[in-house]
Amino acid sequence: MPSITFKPKAVSKKLLTTLNPRTKEIVINRYGLEKGERMTLEAIGKTYDITRERVRQIENFALATIKKSKEFKEHAFIFDELRTILKELGSVVSEEHLMHTISKDPVIQNHINLYLALGEEFTKHKEDDHFNAHFSIDNKISGHVRDALHKLYGSISEEDLIKEEEIYERFVGHLSEVVGEYKNNKEIIHRYLALSKVIGKNQLNEWGRVSSPHVKARGIKDYAYLIMRRKGEPMHFKEVALEINKTFGKKAHVATCHNELIKDSRFVLV
Repeated sequence: MPSITFKPKAVSKKLLTTLNPRTKEIVINRYGLEKGERMTLEAIGKTYDITRERVRQIENFALATIKKSKEFKEHAFIFDELRTILKELGSVVSEEHLMHTISKDPVIQNHINLYLALGEEFTKHKEDDHFNAHFSIDNKISGHVRDALHKLYGSISEEDLIKEEEIYERFVGHLSEVVGEYKNNKEIIHRYLALSKVIGKNQLNEWGRVSSPHVKARGIKDYAYLIMRRKGEPMHFKEVALEINKTFGKKAHVATCHNELIKDSRFVLV
């Protein structure tokens, strides 16, 4: 597992020495370098009685000032280490996975976020309707991975449930422009899939659209469907309730299970 050799808090202390006290405090609060909680532009603005836009300007000025400092040049090695970690993870990785790979400490993660904002080679892609927030060091690869995820999503219907091996094969089939060392690495492929907010898997490791009740079960009838689909033959509702308890750890009362199943068109009473 890739790791860092430097101490983030000590590095940040050095990098921030080039800033005046107020600007330094704004950066500390904006990135949560001391308490772990990152303050919004609005919250910082209220603290100093300035506008959100002014806070943004001060933040941008602070980052630009740090980049011009001798302290920044002296600590160039930290960006090399972070670049190496990102490359080993596939050159594009979700923010959550990257941060947990480096440290479980939220404060340390915030320091890393500051360095990623300072490093010219790192691109942060904000969370949107289709993707989780992620970082990349190669815009060509990141764009191709997102395009492949769009194509994969388009190939899946709301009713589909796909085994893990097949979802990997389908996805890799869309990754024609990604180098073999990434395409042939299941861990990296899994990380790429984790970028998507609209494709996911259920507790039986079956993949599909997150909007489908087969992937995100919303009640006893959805869990019952997954149980009976896996069984592939008729089941008594008492058996279904028992299997729901065993497989998903959900309390399924026999009477409730019976009532839910007879009301759902996916099930046929025999």
